[in-house]
Amino acid sequence: MPRVVITGMGAVAPNGNGVEAFVANSLAGKTGIKKISKFDAAATGITVAGEIDDFDPAAVVGKKAARRMDLYSQYAIQSAVEAMEMAGVNNENTNPYDLGVIYGSGIGGLTTIQDQIIKMHDKGPKRISPMFVPMSIANMAAGNIAIRFNAQNICTAIVTACATGTNSIGEAFRQIKERRAKVMIAGGSEASVNEIGIAGFAALTALSETTDPTKASLPFDVNRNGFVLGEGGATLVLEELEHAQERGANILGEIVGYGATSDAYHITSPDPNGTGAARAMEAAINEAGIKPADVTYINAHGTATHANDSGEAKAINQVFGKDSAVRVSSTKGMTGHLLGAAGAIEAVITVAALAKGKLPVNVGCYEQDPECQINLVTKENQDIHDATYAISNSFGFGGHNAVLAFRKWE
Repeated sequence: MPRVVITGMGAVAPNGNGVEAFVANSLAGKTGIKKISKFDAAATGITVAGEIDDFDPAAVVGKKAARRMDLYSQYAIQSAVEAMEMAGVNNENTNPYDLGVIYGSGIGGLTTIQDQIIKMHDKGPKRISPMFVPMSIANMAAGNIAIRFNAQNICTAIVTACATGTNSIGEAFRQIKERRAKVMIAGGSEASVNEIGIAGFAALTALSETTDPTKASLPFDVNRNGFVLGEGGATLVLEELEHAQERGANILGEIVGYGATSDAYHITSPDPNGTGAARAMEAAINEAGIKPADVTYINAHGTATHANDSGEAKAINQVFGKDSAVRVSSTKGMTGHLLGAAGAIEAVITVAALAKGKLPVNVGCYEQDPECQINLVTKENQDIHDATYAISNSFGFGGHNAVLAFRKWE
């Protein structure tokens, strides 16, 4: 079967707009969590979010195109353009029939939905924009990317809540591995830092009510009290190894395994025993043809909710053993939780960490919870120059578990 490599990456994240800034800031432990400024959030009881405050839709998306896209699609396009430019893929070196897109969003055009419902309520149904549906539906990031790059292979959208980005990359990996495509644009985007997004998750009592941005997102900390909502998008260009080599592409890393399971347990809570998550990790590691001991790093889902972090720690212990040396960190202490974009942005930092020999620190853990007996990444142990393999975990509402296994390219 073909090997699948990564030749381009793009990112729009709360702690870095552009993949270079995002990676540099994440490896330096810089947080992008800040006081909500997009709207007055006082009535929601929530103070902070992983906002993106330096995004200019005219710069890459274009003014005219941006008017016909929800913000989540704009984030997707900008990260995809960056990834494709880095990869050097175009219709001259790649047949459009061999170029596909699998790109998802957990919610889709929530800002558009919110604004248009308010308009309908205030001014009547005849005032709804004719672009309401194509701007709000969750497949339009994928559709807009395919149109932008003339990608005429499969174009589809996956919606698996917080596992969306990882499932999208994993299924794109499958398309190439099974010889259905030679190049795939994959990832996820989300733009839910708005009134209904914050209020909705607050009503679930899922969000941290902490007012201090540095104490709000606390993955694996004994005092964790909910996740911080983030926004953004990330894209990976996946490519058949032979195709990449024939055109002289710069290879950033390799995807070697993908696991996906279901908890079949609860609509919002993960299986407290971590069984489904453990099976997904095992599946990715087995497909990679390696043993758990070969994995140096786990980019954890680590949402900073009590149930997720303790369940994920149990799952890691099931697969790797309680005394394992595998290092673990959640980057959500720096970005917040990007929902459908989380797995994509975390895949980017995992690939970059292997390439650079430096892991992102588990920012936000001041006192590790005894329930979470895992080896967290700190400033003292973040250098990993001899590491070859890493995995990235994503677990979503509905019991969706998805894991990617990466190999350093040498």
